[in-house]
Amino acid sequence: MIDIRPVAHPIGKIVAALGASMLLPMAVDWFHGNPHWIMFLQTGILTSTAGLLVATATAGHDRAMTIQQAFLFTSGLWLVVPVFGALPFLLGEPHATLTDAYFEAMSGVTTTGATAFARLDDLPRGIHLWRAMLHWMGGLGIVVVAMVFLPAMKVGGMQFFRSEGFDTLGKILPRAREIAAEISRLYLILTGACIIAYTLLGMGGFDAVVQALSTVSTGGFSNYDASFGAFAGAAEWAASVFMILASIPFIRMVQAMRGQFAPIWQDIQIRAYLRWICYACAIIALWRLLQGEAAGGPFAMIRETVFNTVSIFSGTGFASVDVSTWGQFPLTVLIICGLIGGCTGSTGCSVKVFRYLVLFQAVRAQIRRMHSPHRVYPLRFAGRPLERDVVNSVMAFFTLFTLTFGLLIVGLSLTGLHPRTALTAAWTSIANIGPVWGPEITRNGSVAELPDSAKWIMLTGMYLGRLELISVLVLLLPRFWRA
Repeated sequence: MIDIRPVAHPIGKIVAALGASMLLPMAVDWFHGNPHWIMFLQTGILTSTAGLLVATATAGHDRAMTIQQAFLFTSGLWLVVPVFGALPFLLGEPHATLTDAYFEAMSGVTTTGATAFARLDDLPRGIHLWRAMLHWMGGLGIVVVAMVFLPAMKVGGMQFFRSEGFDTLGKILPRAREIAAEISRLYLILTGACIIAYTLLGMGGFDAVVQALSTVSTGGFSNYDASFGAFAGAAEWAASVFMILASIPFIRMVQAMRGQFAPIWQDIQIRAYLRWICYACAIIALWRLLQGEAAGGPFAMIRETVFNTVSIFSGTGFASVDVSTWGQFPLTVLIICGLIGGCTGSTGCSVKVFRYLVLFQAVRAQIRRMHSPHRVYPLRFAGRPLERDVVNSVMAFFTLFTLTFGLLIVGLSLTGLHPRTALTAAWTSIANIGPVWGPEITRNGSVAELPDSAKWIMLTGMYLGRLELISVLVLLLPRFWRA
């Protein structure tokens, strides 16, 4: 039987820290004279107490985790944190239902960005800050998981990156502290730079903080129903830059901080990602130009296209305009972009560029074998040989991703949703992107009008997609619990 105490102990500490972080939105509401601050105080005390009780009860069990315990930790953390993260939505404004509160919190910590709240403009500032903080903390957490746990657990081909930054196999927890410190420093620098950039471009201080937390985490929560449309202009260019930075491998930016800039450009994954973004932007911009959609001027059209395309590609989900009005072809391109996602080892989501590059290599090799079956075609990535277990793991991920995507569409369709809504809701959930398009979606893009059954299916998709599917589904195997 697996000992869960080494798993429960760090989760208890994280929950306690989550409760302490509620003091920040509490202070914002108190400063603005909103009595809503009392709710944050109460939920903060409740959350911290629960976390401390668990951490105290399991004290002395913070030793290094086994692989099985690492699977339990990553899967359990993203289930437990939204429970406590939902308390401010449940007990305070907007006094959401249990389903909507948990949906919002899960959307926050998985950096999906889909919202179940119909009127964002009316919410207290503390709630807006809390939503953005869930994004920010979830984004930081997923980078640490991607660099520490997934390579050691050999999830979706991530074992290829084990030697890329840190050797974590067999000593996960001690190394996690070191990695978290390095990543946190970079994360703070990116966030601070983003806040400064937004402020210099005319945003108010609070707006800049909320948008920056959502940008750097590639989350997409905004404090306005109009999303980023409330800041249309030069801020879109700044947001595009920071969304791209947040969706490239953090290990490359850590190297850049140490004065090693060459690895950024030499990284085949980054080059492919930037190249594909340019292709998508050019295709959509050219289509819109041919369709006569440059009434506001070609530069405004290009700015809108670049911002919204980067937003979808990186998995952020901000919107400055309603992209569903661009037509079926641009929308199809954007959906494909969302199914690609950002780079491995970043806050970006979806399948990831690395896996597509491995897929293309494997397909090319198979075609060559059909022509010359007796020749050997070794697979390489960035000059390094791709081991067979990496390729098999990537193929297994693609199979599971496609199967899960299809099951989500079917499940959402059975709840009575319009086919377009079911398709885009499944897409935004499994790829952790944010926007949903369809007749049941409110004007601010909220899924508030969807039935509760559809929301639970969506948040299940968010959870599975953010944790790379295999790290969760492995828990369903009886053999796992006998290990």
